[in-house]
Amino acid sequence: MSGPLPHPAAKPAPTPDTDTEHGPALGRDPFASAGASVALEARLDALERRRPRRPAPARRTAPVAPPGRTPALAEVELPDERDLWDRLLPERARRALSALAHLVEGEGPTDRFGFSPETARRALPLFHALYRTWFRVTSRGHEHLPERGGAVLAANHAGLLPFDAAMTVVDVMLHTDPPRLVRAIVDRWAGQLPFVNVFYARVGQVIGTRENFADLLADEQLVLVFPEGAAGVTKTVSERYRLQPFHVGFVEHALRARVPIVPMAVVGSDDQAPILYDVKPLARALGLPAAPITPTFPWLGPAGLLPYPVHYRIVYGEPLDFSERFGPETAEDARLVTYLAGEVRRAVAALVEGERA
Repeated sequence: MSGPLPHPAAKPAPTPDTDTEHGPALGRDPFASAGASVALEARLDALERRRPRRPAPARRTAPVAPPGRTPALAEVELPDERDLWDRLLPERARRALSALAHLVEGEGPTDRFGFSPETARRALPLFHALYRTWFRVTSRGHEHLPERGGAVLAANHAGLLPFDAAMTVVDVMLHTDPPRLVRAIVDRWAGQLPFVNVFYARVGQVIGTRENFADLLADEQLVLVFPEGAAGVTKTVSERYRLQPFHVGFVEHALRARVPIVPMAVVGSDDQAPILYDVKPLARALGLPAAPITPTFPWLGPAGLLPYPVHYRIVYGEPLDFSERFGPETAEDARLVTYLAGEVRRAVAALVEGERA
């Protein structure tokens, strides 16, 4: 599940290419040269001085009424177990799902983005089992997740298939009260896959259009992005845990909606499906992000794409609220947006490196 939304005029942040004394570097500071730093700081100060002296605009950016308040777990009246799906889930997870049912308004079975509490109820036992027994997820930093209001979660991406996104959705649901549903931005090409696109929507994930991104933040929801995009999930073993260039569209949306960006790291996903070689000409011919060769794929057929049972470690970092310094109008400044994306990239890289140390 990925799908960052690059600004058409902005270039990706630079790629790390050096090693530190503690091991492979996850990101050489691309803004470290003395001359460039002084000029950039002067530009940032000038942008702040140019901000109009008027009350800060409302955080909501679209005339869309947010869904009703999510009840706390203690406020949820847990329904009786209906079938096997309910019996497979612990009470905590069932309460979280019941609390999230408020996202669907009116008589319809889904919310306006396609989320279906009933489909989520049937899918969660599988993903909860993967979370507990296959990936054995451990996590920390949940205090940095906002209890209410919109925010962008920005994470590193790897592993060929988006299990890092799925495990993040489960982790946030299990460690927030009131529980929160993470809405991962999905690559547009995935939205063209029959059955897969419908499943993504029914479990709460959203195709990556600019309109969808803006509407989710206007609804004060948590939006998960992988700014590396397809380049992240198709890294070869020689690039493990090296962050690829970041697309920058997520920064624009955070500035316009005046919401914080929470950097986060997923350690383990780079090891779940080691790519030995990517046959790029074949991928282009098939219209796919990659045509990978792994130790098990294509030799074992589709089963060769299944992830190895690696240990996932998820870390949420301190939020970066750029709206405290810059107004929503600065989202149109391509140079500033690229610089701020680099700030997020460095924060993500530090979390990854710290968790691997």
